Amino acid sequence: MEPKMLSEQYLKTAYTLIRVARNVADQAIADRLKALAEDYERRAEQALMTDATDASTDPLGRPEPAEK
Repeated sequence: MEPKMLSEQYLKTAYTLIRVARNVADQAIADRLKALAEDYERRAEQALMTDATDASTDPLGRPEPAEK
């Protein structure tokens, strides 16, 4: 089984936090959970960009040559 990309893990956590926030009776806690979910969504976006950058480099860390 291959490990999931970090961006997928962050999104899964964000969705879980949003789901829990909807079911919390205390509005202050729900608001904090929603803010935390937004942070995880931002982390997912950043991780997605990192994943894409990593995929475009060779094993030695050199970038792919530009097409002519």
